Amino acid sequence: MSRSSTGPAVGAHSDAPVTPSVTPETMRDVLGAFASGVVVVTAIGPDGPIGFTCQSFASLSLDPPLVSFAPSRGSSTWPRIREVGRFCVNVLAADHEHHSAGFARSGVDKFAGVSWAAAPSGSPVLDGVGAWADCTLWNEYDGGDHTIVAARVDALGADPERLPLLFHRGTYALTPRAAS
Repeated sequence: MSRSSTGPAVGAHSDAPVTPSVTPETMRDVLGAFASGVVVVTAIGPDGPIGFTCQSFASLSLDPPLVSFAPSRGSSTWPRIREVGRFCVNVLAADHEHHSAGFARSGVDKFAGVSWAAAPSGSPVLDGVGAWADCTLWNEYDGGDHTIVAARVDALGADPERLPLLFHRGTYALTPRAAS
């Protein structure tokens, strides 16, 4: 197929180089071009509040209302939250780098000094988040070195004044507020 002046023809292959072997490093480098938001998934476990940072989060379905996220198979927190079955997805705001880093750590009290209020399920909603979704586990799927979680949204809320915390090319990034 030939190229048109407006781009490749439908069904045409790009002239972009093809990587013969896709390594984890290459995946991280290339897909780091996609900016993602950052969430903290929280719940109330038998010993108190628990949570972890997650970058892989998306709206999944409007009817029924579902979201998805993908914790690492190596996560020690997700199995504890899975047992509870109810949790809150906290969409971090631009000034929440400390929450992103703090909830990504292992072996520490992740809630030390963290203010929060209870969602309808009792799961923690971190103070000042841009949005939150109180959820019930719907299903899990194999996602290679991650687990793909589908969750039913039971309640949610947002603060439209809060800008999101973004992660892009291995670092946090800010986005300017869109012009009205």
